[in-house]
Amino acid sequence: MLNRLAFISLLFLFTHCLQAQIKVPKFVAENKIVGLADINRSDLIDFAKNYLGTTYRYAGFAPTGFDCSGFVSFVFNHFNIHTPRASREYKFLGAAQKSEDFKVGDILVFYGYRDSSQIGHVGIICEANGMKSKFIHASSGKAYGVTISQLDSEHYSKRFYKCIDVIHQ
Repeated sequence: MLNRLAFISLLFLFTHCLQAQIKVPKFVAENKIVGLADINRSDLIDFAKNYLGTTYRYAGFAPTGFDCSGFVSFVFNHFNIHTPRASREYKFLGAAQKSEDFKVGDILVFYGYRDSSQIGHVGIICEANGMKSKFIHASSGKAYGVTISQLDSEHYSKRFYKCIDVIHQ
């Protein structure tokens, strides 16, 4: 049973999505509120996939347009997990995991494509399979929006820095 504040919050979000012509997230449509104790890695990815095709926007952090860290931050904030807003801030966040320990919902951290000494991109693992994992992210490249890519592609494998777990489940 939803309490009054939760109901009002859901109603506001639903109304906002309709007014902005944004796809209503599955969790709002199903009248669910997800709390920290309820986080399920598959739910996190299902939520993220609601935004596939959303256009890339430099410094964007809303469904009207995302950059990579804005998208990751938006998705995790929905589940009350606060992540850095800038990709460079992921450099020292969390311990790097071994590829055999990668899980759905873990964050992949990459060097920039122009500067191999600076962190420049992040994404969320949506299919875990070590270095053959797939990840969802907001790309400024050819896809120019939220898309799913293969970690072992030449473009991403050579830029890979680390994988971190911010869910800890």
